[in-house]
Amino acid sequence: MDDFILYTRLGLFHVLDLQAYDHILFLTVLAVIYVFSDWKKVLWLITFFTFGHTLTLALSAYDILHVKMSVVEFLIPVTIMATALANIFFLKKLVTKTESNINLIFAFFFGLIHGLGFSSYFKILVDRNEAKLLPLLEFALGIEIAQVVIVLLVLLTGFIFMRILKVNRRDWILVISSVVAGIVIPMLFERVFW
Repeated sequence: MDDFILYTRLGLFHVLDLQAYDHILFLTVLAVIYVFSDWKKVLWLITFFTFGHTLTLALSAYDILHVKMSVVEFLIPVTIMATALANIFFLKKLVTKTESNINLIFAFFFGLIHGLGFSSYFKILVDRNEAKLLPLLEFALGIEIAQVVIVLLVLLTGFIFMRILKVNRRDWILVISSVVAGIVIPMLFERVFW
């Protein structure tokens, strides 16, 4: 039971850590295009992200995958920027609710990259354990819970701005995506690996 709490809390605070806010930024631009009535889509979205994240952690924990951390640290803000720019450039489609599964692909693929960012530390944590699968699943549970919290906050904030304060949905998506893109630009320059 102690290990369950340990690994679940690690996953929870891995995402909710304000010092490492890249997850929060990514989830914000991923979820900003949705409203509460889209809750099933959003749940699938964050679950795909968790699958990707967990897959790369598993490959690292079992010593199958080795990636240069400087490359991963650069790719993480690239994923955030790509999602923000997709929101901005495909705004008309997003507002008219044209169905697309591109965000599921974004979530899974970018989850792979974000998982690599934590893989070295996680590998050290579970290296001493014979059984790595259970800690991995417990960590994934913590990540999933934290992502649900963040996405609910994004949806609630969107509801307040769009329904109560009467901000246009197009403007809401555009402003939040642009703000996140602006925050990410310095991260890109700080993490250049070449």
